[in-house]
Amino acid sequence: MKKLLMLIAPVLFVLVAFRPVKSHTVSGTITDESGNPVMGASVMVKGTTTGVAADNKGTYKIIVPGAHSILVFSGAAVETVEVKVKGRSVINVVMKNKTAVGTEVVVTSLGMAKQYKEYGYSTSKIKSSPLNGYISVQDEGDMNSYFFKPGEGRYEDFDREGYDKIVENKFLKATDNPLSTFSIDVDAASYSNVRRFLNQGQLPPAGAVRIEEMVNYFKYEYPQPEKKDPFTVNTEISDAPWNSNHKLVLIGLQGRQIPTDNLPASNLVFLIDVSGSMGEPNKLPLVKASMKLLVEQLREKDKVAMVVYAGAAGLVLPPTSGYEKTKIKDAIDRLDAGGSTAGGAGIKLAYKTARENFVKGGNNRVILCTDGDFNVGESSDDAMERLIEQERKSGVFLTVLGYGMGNYQDAKMQKLADKGNGNHAYIDGLSEAKKVLVNEFGGTLFTIAKDVKLQIEFNPAKVQGYRLIGYENRMLAKEDFNDDKKDAGELGSGHTVTALYEIIPAGAESEFLKDVGKLKYQKDVEPLSKTKYSDEIMTVKLRYKSPDGDVSKLIEHPVKDEHIAIAKTSDNFRFAAAVAQFGLLLRDSEFKSEASYVSVISLAKKAKGNDDEGYRSEFIRLVESAKLLAKTKPAAEGDEETISKK
Repeated sequence: MKKLLMLIAPVLFVLVAFRPVKSHTVSGTITDESGNPVMGASVMVKGTTTGVAADNKGTYKIIVPGAHSILVFSGAAVETVEVKVKGRSVINVVMKNKTAVGTEVVVTSLGMAKQYKEYGYSTSKIKSSPLNGYISVQDEGDMNSYFFKPGEGRYEDFDREGYDKIVENKFLKATDNPLSTFSIDVDAASYSNVRRFLNQGQLPPAGAVRIEEMVNYFKYEYPQPEKKDPFTVNTEISDAPWNSNHKLVLIGLQGRQIPTDNLPASNLVFLIDVSGSMGEPNKLPLVKASMKLLVEQLREKDKVAMVVYAGAAGLVLPPTSGYEKTKIKDAIDRLDAGGSTAGGAGIKLAYKTARENFVKGGNNRVILCTDGDFNVGESSDDAMERLIEQERKSGVFLTVLGYGMGNYQDAKMQKLADKGNGNHAYIDGLSEAKKVLVNEFGGTLFTIAKDVKLQIEFNPAKVQGYRLIGYENRMLAKEDFNDDKKDAGELGSGHTVTALYEIIPAGAESEFLKDVGKLKYQKDVEPLSKTKYSDEIMTVKLRYKSPDGDVSKLIEHPVKDEHIAIAKTSDNFRFAAAVAQFGLLLRDSEFKSEASYVSVISLAKKAKGNDDEGYRSEFIRLVESAKLLAKTKPAAEGDEETISKK
């Protein structure tokens, strides 16, 4: 018997060791210390890239591989919590709020002072607040914010974020400049980046606030196109909430919604930055979780390849059918960060792979996931832009997904997306990845119209002056409108695009319009002269091309001066106006007039409409946070951008 047991024991050991692990579902609700739902909180299975995001009610549901799994709950404004499953099916979590704004301190340590001096910072009084082990400081020498990490008696420079300085569009006289021309912009990276700053207890630098991207982060209920054109044109006019002497005109485009099953086959190349700078938890691990969400949306006819780049570039997954989801996810799981960043080599290989597997009439696209911190190879902005411009001629589009903080190169990624016939999103958490890659799958990845340009002609009998709010980096010369060689923005399936003009009515007094001397050779125009178009305030003209076309089509849309009280405007108008007003405040715009956080909150609350996903409710909470921050930690005068210091 003893011998028999000795023979059976190894067999039993093997059977027990390799028994199948039974997975089960865990669900629950995530709240903060005040009992409020933590919308969009990330729930990950520790040691894996399996994760989900909580909905707008803070509820979640996730499949765990075993009873002894550990769940990691995290969010931008709350402390990370780890919870052992212990076989439970329901786990409700209360998360502590992170410390937002800290106390004032004075730098007295010679060691710290020396470190600051080496980096070129003043060692005068600073303001600090702890954040994920880093210290966010506002230097009173140059009034910019920087990140440092305490460790072994020294501070590590962690702020090399790059933002372009934005010179706001000014008011122009309709008699001198009757035409306003610009390219559409469907990017929404600025809003999620601004949200990241506010959730960390900081007002964002002015260069991070692109008002058009904040407005276009949200969906608006415009009617779907019924005719052959791929989008509808919608307009609305009322008073400007921040200046009762001015009018506000909304122009909204609604792209045709194409059901996912009817979308053309996709040829996607994931281009993933695995350099050393991507090792942070909110970078490569979040990239991997994001890509897995996207993989779940793929169909059998779709193909995915994967290129990585660090010290060198390489193809780690050849083109693979969307049906083979496990194979694709396994390749994602094998990604690790390390090495310097050869961005140029990676981009070349990704486009080469996309060209070799080009699907005629399909969706051919490179999806770049990076913090933008290229430093080896094609590293200059100019060289990278020329490379992208050359590659886009192949018909391959570009989507740029930005990750991380501290060295996030916003300006560079904006340029790459613009030059690559693409779009740009900033992923600050798993919930944003879900929004961009799942909820807005068609709009993010499937182009229905390219090179979309708008040209507005103002009627001087109605308009004395006008200003386009935002779109500063999308402005075009009036001659570019009819030039089909001039690149412009792309519109995706189901996407909406909203633009706002602030109007100074004819005959109104304004501090924003300056007179010049009487001209000798120019004919004067009577501002209130009668014309056969006296009921029109403007005409909206659009040009667009089909995704594979080279010749543009023209749409004209006259706009009558049908002014209505702001209280009677649509939710679209009032919410877009609230977001724009918020942007003016964050930028401390010279055109903010009587703008206030109270006005923003009031407008937004009355225009929440159907907010199933909770994005508009989240916006209101962010405005309330910014209102408090503005009182305790006002933005510095002249703080136009966060300077990149290396």
